[in-house]
Amino acid sequence: MGKRVDNIFIFNNLIFVIEFKVGEKQYSASAKTQTIDYCLDLINFHAESNQQKIIPVLVATQAEERSIDWSKLIQLEDVVCCNELNLKQTLEQIIHQYADAAPIDAIRWLNSVYKPTPTIIEAAQALYQGHQVEEISRSDAGAINLEISSRKIESIIETSKRNHQKAICFLTGVPGAGKTLAGLNIANQRLKADESEHSVFLSGNGPLVEVLQQALARNTVEIGKSRGEAVKKTHAERDAKTFIQNIHHFRDYYLQSQEIPFEKVAVFDEAQRAWQKDQVSNFMKQKKGIQDFDISEPEFLIQVMDRHPEWCVIVCLIGGGQEINTGEAGVIEWIEALKQNYANWKIYYSDKILDEPVYLPETEQRKWLKQQGICESSLHLAVSVRSFRSERVSQLVHHLLDNEAEQATELYKNVKNDYPIFLTRDLKQAKKWLKSKAKGSERYGIIASAGARRLRAEGIDVKNKISPADWFLNSPSDVRSSYYLEDVATEFDIQGLEIDFSCLAWDINFYYEQGWQYQAFKGTCWQQIRQKEKQQYLLNAYRVLLTRARQGMLIYIPDVDNADWTRPKSKYDSTYQYLKRCGLEDLS
Repeated sequence: MGKRVDNIFIFNNLIFVIEFKVGEKQYSASAKTQTIDYCLDLINFHAESNQQKIIPVLVATQAEERSIDWSKLIQLEDVVCCNELNLKQTLEQIIHQYADAAPIDAIRWLNSVYKPTPTIIEAAQALYQGHQVEEISRSDAGAINLEISSRKIESIIETSKRNHQKAICFLTGVPGAGKTLAGLNIANQRLKADESEHSVFLSGNGPLVEVLQQALARNTVEIGKSRGEAVKKTHAERDAKTFIQNIHHFRDYYLQSQEIPFEKVAVFDEAQRAWQKDQVSNFMKQKKGIQDFDISEPEFLIQVMDRHPEWCVIVCLIGGGQEINTGEAGVIEWIEALKQNYANWKIYYSDKILDEPVYLPETEQRKWLKQQGICESSLHLAVSVRSFRSERVSQLVHHLLDNEAEQATELYKNVKNDYPIFLTRDLKQAKKWLKSKAKGSERYGIIASAGARRLRAEGIDVKNKISPADWFLNSPSDVRSSYYLEDVATEFDIQGLEIDFSCLAWDINFYYEQGWQYQAFKGTCWQQIRQKEKQQYLLNAYRVLLTRARQGMLIYIPDVDNADWTRPKSKYDSTYQYLKRCGLEDLS
């Protein structure tokens, strides 16, 4: 985001994407990746480029001549390398090889719709550098989109400020719909609107916070370097940490201080994951030495913002069915806190909170919210922008996890051409597929449930903690990066983030046998999970894992024998067979 290709040259049916590196004597790997990324951007997001032949051309003016690998060129597996002396000759050679008599309509091409769908990392960097959300989000007709939701929340903030009111907004959305992006945009826009009204983006998702803070800091340093400015990384990191904070650090600060918060607008990402009263009470006793803490995390956070004498706004970003850990409250605790102690606050909520029990299952609270709150349909993001190749992936996952094989099969028929999902029993084949699908800097990696303990026999160790910033941001040459396919990200590492292609390694902590079965590996054996709440956490963990890839996914289920009694063949096979009944095809 925020980068532009040097030249686009259209000749007949060909689109040349030309990147110049003036004075360079080498065709560097980073320059090649950059050139391919520009081509992918056109293919994925520009309507009139989607079905055209796009040729990546890298011109390093002082480099030596290179021959063209024609077999890799059209597949964007390599670029055309040339210098200042043979550029004309090289273009003529390509035209002779590929051009035909059906020219592209240049005017139509220029006026074609461009619908960028950046990753949350790219989007955060763009917003932080001054871009508008309209520039970096899609504009699909008929979708309740990011721009509309952002404008609605801006309107609520201005109304609250004007009328000296305190308000809370609940923004909902399907997985990958851009809730985090909407929150970052709101926090960023308020900083621009009035510097005296500080805003903050808060998240209890430690890996997300770490990755975004590092991404913003690294990008700031890189931009400074390109402008000839010396920007210290420590300064860039400090500024990024002011804009994006860990919610637990925010909480702990105001536990010790009774001062009025610096921020008038607080955006809470993944607010459904805030802790219930028992969870936070136990934490305070064990970790903070506070014996009498008897309120939930949502209630404490509202209490802190309520210290403002005139107005303030809390924006809660809610993902339905994405609570993945013990003690996570969901929407219930937020509503209960408002009902019991903060009935004077204005409450704005998405219509989906009442329409879909996954958000708010309690009948009494639903009734109270309907009476006291203000329903706004524009506070729901209905369309996934993560899986831009198919916006029906989250619905497919819903059917798959709800034991609706027939519906999943029908939906996958409409999805698979744009968004491939395959099964495999061969891990080497899975890794080969990932590497073959990704082009340029498109990111791929292996993901698995944190409870998938017996994947260790396959060399997949979910207990080996990763560095999220390194896994998501580092280059293919770094062994800590996702590209190396050694370190595995769990639902706790990847929730709220995304990669282009994923391999989900599936273990029998969650297996199919006449319905979904739940178990946890304790000591040396599997134990059945009977508690409904913990079953739901595990189901949600797989929901998160199944919705992390933007462009395609491979599900790897080990092909075992019965030599290891902790890995019974029947449980792996029955899960594999169920997924095949859902329409998924084996890669082989």
